[in-house]
Amino acid sequence: MKLLLLMLPRKPHPPSLHLMIRAIKKAVQQIRTVVVGKPALFLIDINSGQVLPVKGIPKSLSTGRVVWAPSTQGLHQYLVFVGWSSNQRKLGIKHCYNRPCALYAVRAPIYASEATDFEVKESPNEDSPVLNLTESISSAFFPSFSPDGRFLVFLSRSCSVDSGAHSATDSFHRIDWPVKLIPVVWSAEDGCFPGLYCSYFISNPWLSDGCTMIVSSTWGSSQVILSVNVLSGVVSRISPTDSNFSWNLLTLDGDNIISVFSSPVDVPQIKYGYLVDTAAWDWLDVSSPIFRCSAEVNYLLSSRQFTILKIPVKDVSDCLTKGASKPFEAIFVSRQSKKNDVSDPLIVVLHGGPHGVSLSGFAKSYAFLSSLGYSLLIVNYRGSTGFGEEALQSLLGNVGSQDVNDVITAIDHVIDTGVASPSKIAVIGGSHGGFLTTHLIGQAPDKFVAAAVRNPTSLIGAMRKPMELREKSKFTEAPSVEDLAHFHSKSPISHISKVKTPIIFTLGGKDLRVPLSNGLQYARALKEKGVEVKILMFPNDEHPIERPQSDYESHLNIAVWFNKYCK
Repeated sequence: MKLLLLMLPRKPHPPSLHLMIRAIKKAVQQIRTVVVGKPALFLIDINSGQVLPVKGIPKSLSTGRVVWAPSTQGLHQYLVFVGWSSNQRKLGIKHCYNRPCALYAVRAPIYASEATDFEVKESPNEDSPVLNLTESISSAFFPSFSPDGRFLVFLSRSCSVDSGAHSATDSFHRIDWPVKLIPVVWSAEDGCFPGLYCSYFISNPWLSDGCTMIVSSTWGSSQVILSVNVLSGVVSRISPTDSNFSWNLLTLDGDNIISVFSSPVDVPQIKYGYLVDTAAWDWLDVSSPIFRCSAEVNYLLSSRQFTILKIPVKDVSDCLTKGASKPFEAIFVSRQSKKNDVSDPLIVVLHGGPHGVSLSGFAKSYAFLSSLGYSLLIVNYRGSTGFGEEALQSLLGNVGSQDVNDVITAIDHVIDTGVASPSKIAVIGGSHGGFLTTHLIGQAPDKFVAAAVRNPTSLIGAMRKPMELREKSKFTEAPSVEDLAHFHSKSPISHISKVKTPIIFTLGGKDLRVPLSNGLQYARALKEKGVEVKILMFPNDEHPIERPQSDYESHLNIAVWFNKYCK
């Protein structure tokens, strides 16, 4: 596959859009004759269409996410980019954050011939060596310069790279000092900052003081907006703390913030935030026709409520770390009032990852299921992001047991507190959530009356990268007999003889993350033993099954399936 990275030199007087498009088309034709199989970095003169490769980058590096460094004294202009090694087996960029990477600086083949113009010139290799800016850590990505050009900040997932967990806690760094501005939080105290879980920066995240960045991050079961002072490393939560809603940063308007907030029972709404004093932010509603709902939808949502539950860990042992012993969370969605105190049927919702998280924001699929008369128990088992690194790392080597036990503990909690009934419980999950779902109906076969899975991992031995099950240093393409036996014991298919729960499968025909055979093999094995099974195949969908028509059809069929067994 050909991947082109294009850098456009900044011009004081940009040419017309027509000239730019024509120059870019000409440049792309030239690059196609050079680039084969690996990302490469080029500069384009958008006036002439002239294309020059950026020289000095070793062939062992795969490049991406390039930014212009601020202009420095003299004639040299630099580029900063993320480099991944191409000498080792490549993990996917998407959702594989445990791939080692570093930030590099290279001199661009460009210099200022006059203060008002740029001239493209070739740079000799010996004059433009590539400099590794982050040799001391195993992960560095999303470089961003402060407005005054004094600081280069970036995110790191060295915890993921060093441990093998594919989505662990982020750390936040400043390049001028080799220190972490926001260190990894291993065990967060109640109500305190749990660590940074921020996968991206908006295009311009800086306030006018030049040292404060605004970012979105996961905080427990919610998404929040944070301010980060890159001089002091001080992190402040600036979205409201008096609610469990989720807040998503959209953009900045000068020193003001445009964001979206929502909850499982509140559709997204735009908010405009402004600083009242040095520490307090106020938030105004912004009306928008995009987020308006029909009267019927508003009525259905207004009858629902949600809360975030703290679930104590069951059977705490001395071998657990402090962070792994703390309560985990679950989002509980239910009716505001019940008829005759009869509990609605319960759907247990499980996220994938496993190092992902279910946020307290609006999700139309779950709002749809809730509106049909179900309560929802959305479980963020230990191993979810947003709760500190010790809790996240505790799942490594314990999938299929610790996460399964956490889900059962959460179910028993809502039953014991009287908000759910044990008689009609369904379970749904995708990817690792599907792994958990198929484990649960095998390990607790009498607990569930119906199940639904999307592209589940049911046979770990068939996966190419079962990193969560063994030490990173043991990774191999040729697992031993003992490894395969271990994988089978950790797989849901090892419990298939006990399964009796009717289950519906939604499978993506183009899924490259979980082999299609995983779901088909498990479904066929259930059919052989007489369990009621339904398979929905979406031939043009990948792992998420998120094309609008597919998303609609899959959840409509899941609702019909649950109504058949739960109502």
